[in-house]
Amino acid sequence: MNLKPLQAVLYLCGILSLLLLAGCERPEPEVTIVVTPASIPPAMLTVQAERGEPLDELLLVDDLPLDLPPDYVGTPTPDPPRALPTYEPGSLLHTVSAGETLGYIAHMYQTSLDDLQEANGLANQDLLFVGQQLVIPREGPPAYVSPDFKVIPDSELVYGPAAKGFDVRQVANLYGGYLLEYGETVEGEWLAGPEIVSLVAHRFSVNPRLLLAVLEHRSGWVTRPAGVETPYPLGVSQANLQGLYRQLSWTADRLNFGFYGRSEGGVTSFTIGDGQRFAFNTTINDGTAGVQVMLGAHAGASYQQWLQDVGPNGLFATYSRLFGNPFAYTVDPLWPDNLQQPDLVLPWASDEAWYMTSGPHGGWAAGSSWAALDFAPPGEQLGCVQSDYWVTAMADGIVTRSDFGAVVVELSGDGYAGTGWAITYMHVERRNRVPVGTEVRTGDRLGHPSCEGGFSTGTHLHIARTYNGRWVAADGPLPFVMSGWVSEGTGREYNGRLIRDGVVREACQCREEINRIGH
Repeated sequence: MNLKPLQAVLYLCGILSLLLLAGCERPEPEVTIVVTPASIPPAMLTVQAERGEPLDELLLVDDLPLDLPPDYVGTPTPDPPRALPTYEPGSLLHTVSAGETLGYIAHMYQTSLDDLQEANGLANQDLLFVGQQLVIPREGPPAYVSPDFKVIPDSELVYGPAAKGFDVRQVANLYGGYLLEYGETVEGEWLAGPEIVSLVAHRFSVNPRLLLAVLEHRSGWVTRPAGVETPYPLGVSQANLQGLYRQLSWTADRLNFGFYGRSEGGVTSFTIGDGQRFAFNTTINDGTAGVQVMLGAHAGASYQQWLQDVGPNGLFATYSRLFGNPFAYTVDPLWPDNLQQPDLVLPWASDEAWYMTSGPHGGWAAGSSWAALDFAPPGEQLGCVQSDYWVTAMADGIVTRSDFGAVVVELSGDGYAGTGWAITYMHVERRNRVPVGTEVRTGDRLGHPSCEGGFSTGTHLHIARTYNGRWVAADGPLPFVMSGWVSEGTGREYNGRLIRDGVVREACQCREEINRIGH
């Protein structure tokens, strides 16, 4: 971003006065200190030579007497020591989701492609179908332990309190890179580069600041204005992952898998691109685990390159160059010890009964916590059909998103879904969909169930909870409780039940008494 000299000086004076820094004279030689807009955290300061040419290098200012607010002051996330895992023979099952490949699933569960094919008798690794169940073989202990360098705090992986006020487009405008020129069609709608980053961040509940840092680290798209065009800006060279949206979605899902897999899914090791397996170092935090998994998941990731990427001169250095030290944004803990779900009601009219079609599964895609439940409205028709039934608010709140099939209602009252409790209602048709900014009361209409947003083979509603931006598992210590119905998982994705007063309803791809849920 090029500021005219007078504008730059006036802008600087205004911001510096807020920070109680005296004076606004231009230093010698002619260098203008450019402070980012107030909505971007104050750790992001740059120095620009005022010569009228495009900004081509950003230098971190680390010696100004900034008085950072408490939310942005922190240290690496502390973690209790963890014993190295023990391994027992056995296997588990995975249900194939849309867009998954056998190689992707092999990386997800830290097993080899050959072993996965052999365990399932697959002659052709490209022939998978949605809903197919695969046996995941368990292997012996890994030969190596991952590095102990902490790359990010946990609060910098999730779209939580530390990202409040962060605006992707403002940052893109500041740096003037190729991201501003890029655009593609996502689910029938043309989106520019910054808006693609924002959409992925919202859908996966992954911090957009981290996504921008990874994009810059892999391709330079944030700061370099030209010469970086590629269908694979995140370096994932798979034909089905062309374009920024799919590349970022893959990246966000890998980050989530490392984070939630280690923190609550029992994942203790992972494989990098060259086939070497690592146990998570016992001293790293879960946010760093997510980064280690994501950076190692590229098919071409070599051991030496991965060590560089996860060390102090890798992604951490790129992040610091763009936004300052990531641990300046630490919010710890993300969840208080006494966290309790607020009162929620079923998301449809009190005189209706809907049908539970899926138990606990990914809040968004397979890598996230199993935070979601699915429900189909009454009716006889199957597939993607228009429904006139209404999705209703489960609690009072403010609508913070209403696009691409999603309605997000935050319950804290501050208008930001990353602080406190928020509910995501997915596959809500754009017809009659409630607009952003609407204050809703329990039972208010939000829209109609549909197939819009992401991938769906039949009209239904997908609901999930987050607290401080972190997905809350429907099969974990804080089950989904709605109108007295309590969610419970079976250990297999999409399987599960709701229980109330001894009555049990099982998830089923049907409309029967066994999955009928009423108020």
